[in-house]
Amino acid sequence: MASTTVGASHPRTRRFRRAALSLALAALLALAGVTAFGVVRSARAAGTFVGVKSYYLGLGDSLAFGYEPNLDWSHGYVQKWYTDLQTHGSKSLTNYGCNGEKTSTFINGGCPYAYALHNYYFGSQLNAALSFLKAHPGAVSPVSLDMGANDVLPDINTSTCVVASTWESDLATMDSNLSGTILPKLINALKNSSGQLTGDLVMMNYYNPFQSQCPGDTQYITEMNAHLASDWTAGWQNAGFASAPYGLADVYTAFGGATTQNDCTNTWMCSSYHDIHATGGQSGEPGNGYGVIAGAFESLTGY
Repeated sequence: MASTTVGASHPRTRRFRRAALSLALAALLALAGVTAFGVVRSARAAGTFVGVKSYYLGLGDSLAFGYEPNLDWSHGYVQKWYTDLQTHGSKSLTNYGCNGEKTSTFINGGCPYAYALHNYYFGSQLNAALSFLKAHPGAVSPVSLDMGANDVLPDINTSTCVVASTWESDLATMDSNLSGTILPKLINALKNSSGQLTGDLVMMNYYNPFQSQCPGDTQYITEMNAHLASDWTAGWQNAGFASAPYGLADVYTAFGGATTQNDCTNTWMCSSYHDIHATGGQSGEPGNGYGVIAGAFESLTGY
């Protein structure tokens, strides 16, 4: 997302005994009727995700950057999640998020606000990310990504609450860029010489900042998010996997789902700024939307 636009190995267990023990533990928990979600979630995450390593790499648009219209750019979801990741052993944060980034500029360069970054790089954000992963082999996890909103959400006319004629073609471009280039390149860069994943790539879907202004546009946001979910699966398949090992961080549901997106507290839309970006939870701000996004990533990964 930009300030003036919208926009937002499985490591296989090497020993049979360990795998058997994990399965037995899962079975015992199920039979015992354990309802403590945190316990069950942690057990699942331990078998699915590589886990936290020394370096955390944040990628994406203005939400990854942490843009807020009050010029507080230090309380985005990447920064908030990193605070939690440090308790799990993360030692370094690199945030390449760029305001206004589209999938095409992510690949080719030309982000409109590349002069305002937390961590500077030359060329495209994708190439910078690949270079970072190459420079720190096996030491980067997680890699978070939000991408695609700037491709399509500017097509929504908030005066009429309908989409432009370019909506479908812009969705197709987003799909092609994400599933055919961005995701497979990042996934392959996280593999070691044996083809095993050494880090976790996690991506999110998007909230609806127009819930109060255009209640009927829910269909467009859910359509975009459905495309993102399909792109996610296709991206893993294009990287040589049978399917995606896990889904997206469900920010849309965390914001309230189809009935309400809490956009007057989770975003700046109902403030004098009338801005689509999430709130950071600081004094004088409507709420803590970036904290909700960080929580969605934590819920997905279990860390």
